[in-house]
Amino acid sequence: MLNFFQSGRMMAIVERDLRKFFRSPALMVAAMVFPLVQLIVLGNAFGGKIKDAKMGIVSHDTGPQAIRVIEALRAVQSNARTFQPIVYSDEQAMVAAVRRGDLNAGLVIPPQFSRDVYAHARPHIGLVLDNTDNFMTATFEDQLTQLVEALNQPEVQPRVVQQTALQVVELYPYIEYMKYLLPGSITLAMFVSVMIGGGIVYIDDKARGVHEGYLVTPITKLELVAGLNVAGALKAMGAGIVLTLLGSLIAGVGSTFQLANLLWLFLLIAATSFAFISMMFVMMVRVSDPLIPRAVFGILNTLLYFPSGAIYPIQAFPKWLQWIAWIDPFTYSVRGFKAVLLKGVGIAAIWPDLLYLGGFAMVAFALSTLLFKRTL
Repeated sequence: MLNFFQSGRMMAIVERDLRKFFRSPALMVAAMVFPLVQLIVLGNAFGGKIKDAKMGIVSHDTGPQAIRVIEALRAVQSNARTFQPIVYSDEQAMVAAVRRGDLNAGLVIPPQFSRDVYAHARPHIGLVLDNTDNFMTATFEDQLTQLVEALNQPEVQPRVVQQTALQVVELYPYIEYMKYLLPGSITLAMFVSVMIGGGIVYIDDKARGVHEGYLVTPITKLELVAGLNVAGALKAMGAGIVLTLLGSLIAGVGSTFQLANLLWLFLLIAATSFAFISMMFVMMVRVSDPLIPRAVFGILNTLLYFPSGAIYPIQAFPKWLQWIAWIDPFTYSVRGFKAVLLKGVGIAAIWPDLLYLGGFAMVAFALSTLLFKRTL
């Protein structure tokens, strides 16, 4: 093993691959622009709370309790600004406006509503929703449920509280969606770098006959595969480091720059890079057609990135998709980055992820060495 590293043959391959990569800055930019744009656009598009949605109101009751409901809606408009109440005189016209998309929702206060409230006769308020938009539907249901619960509270509280209350304790400060996306964006940047600087460049070099020059030398399969893997991992690590620092500044994750967290992040970046390049190499080691890595890029991105929990919790997936997430190295990388960036925990929380990524890299490296052919 000592002679293997002292021979310098593997390092010559690493140096040649890195020189070529750094001479093409467009490759480096492409590996980081897409994840960075995704972080900024998706973080702002999905991260904010809904504001100024339009909700129609039709009140068939002029009693004090109906007025109380309308005042509560006006209070939401003035404070949270979740929706803008728009008064309609005709219920059918309001429902038609919801269907057309002029309104996001509609509220109907039925006749005799105030009388039913005072008589404790199960008063109802109708909510008309355009449920083709699940996000908007969930927002309106949540806001109106809170409003109804507030209206149900008695004006004079009894001395003895007879209802059980839930007291929520949040362990961490509020996490904006952009911060939630950051771990996945870092992981995606390394994957894109591996796809471009590892998979595509590897197949292109093979098609141009570059590998023929390697194969006529006394270099061993292990040295050749190791050299190509180390070079690809270094490219991915560069992309991961840049996006970690730049993304943390954009998302406002100040804990990234603490010395201990920088160490854990570097370990995660290194383990993820080697896991990705080893996975990519074992998939491309027998491929010669330069169109194949370009064709499978979108499939791999969808199959590995989205089930990883980077955008949506894994617990919401069906069982077959959870099994994909269980073997997906993306999952363990995203989970490790979330633990450090969002929770500020150390090695005690991320060592299982590092262990899996390291084991995955070694298994994939061994398979790619066995599958590599000395002849073209």
